[in-house]
Amino acid sequence: MIENLMYSSMTKHIMMDETINLISLKKSNTKKMKRLFVYSFYRFKNLNKLEDLKIAINKSFEKKSIKGTVLLAKEGINGSLAGTKLELDDCLKFLRSCLKIRKLEVKVNKIDLIPFNRLRIRIKKEIVSLGQGKINVNKYKGKLVSAEDWDDFITNSDIKVIDVRNEFEINIGKFKNSQNPKTKSFREFPNSLKKMKVKKNDKIAMYCTGGIRCEKASAYLKLKGYKKVYQLQGGIIKYLEYTKHKKSLWKGECFVFDDRVTIDKKLLRGKYLQCYGCRHPITYKEIKSKNYKKGVHCPHCYNKRTTKQVMRSEARQLQIRLDKEKGNFNIYSKMKY
Repeated sequence: MIENLMYSSMTKHIMMDETINLISLKKSNTKKMKRLFVYSFYRFKNLNKLEDLKIAINKSFEKKSIKGTVLLAKEGINGSLAGTKLELDDCLKFLRSCLKIRKLEVKVNKIDLIPFNRLRIRIKKEIVSLGQGKINVNKYKGKLVSAEDWDDFITNSDIKVIDVRNEFEINIGKFKNSQNPKTKSFREFPNSLKKMKVKKNDKIAMYCTGGIRCEKASAYLKLKGYKKVYQLQGGIIKYLEYTKHKKSLWKGECFVFDDRVTIDKKLLRGKYLQCYGCRHPITYKEIKSKNYKKGVHCPHCYNKRTTKQVMRSEARQLQIRLDKEKGNFNIYSKMKY
């Protein structure tokens, strides 16, 4: 691991820069900022001719100012896009027509800045990777529990609540008394389930960020013989939308897969930042660590990244700084709309 020899001289600059970034992100008084949204969506549906779909979607979307990622696989579509409501609504209309569907699970969140750097349409083996082969999710998925009914449902003494997200996400926020499978990736969930004290006749309630992981996990459980499987409809984000001005059983913040890093109970950008070396959420306390170097490494990855990885990140960070000084565009910089 390459030591950060210039750490002490750069610490004040780094902290000031991070503070300015966070303050600017929290300003949301202008009409221009209020026009920005993130639409997160998915649908399990058998898709064919993926390359043709990719070309058609890319051709339609690249004409717009939207940014984000859309994943296509034989099992369906999964995406997050950011931009104006007018353009995003137009994108969803096109997707419904292109995929010949009406229903699409969509979460909408207001934002101040575009949290994505570019537009990407990608073809994958799975829209959410469990690594268990083909699963007919629509046939086997668990019963849906609405955000309105969730609190009453999970407080029943006979319910076992399982958080199917990764451990670092659970450490940021969770529902009280939920079980932690202790996974580093969703693909580890099947093996982790074997170690959990969950019987096939237990009443199981599952949840995740937006619903897609628990929808697939619940189908997997049903295939394995678990009979009473339920899931939070629309995930944590839908729940927070419903409880934004109410008391809730949610504790902490929710990790999201974009440059907002986390959102709080009111769906506003949370208190966490992100290491752009390993993408792990970090706190202001961790930024003060001697093992933190902006854009390169943090206390979570300092002893894990290779010399080659560190050098690549340092080169990227240097280019960002030089482009910023020259006023040039850089796709790795946070974008205003």
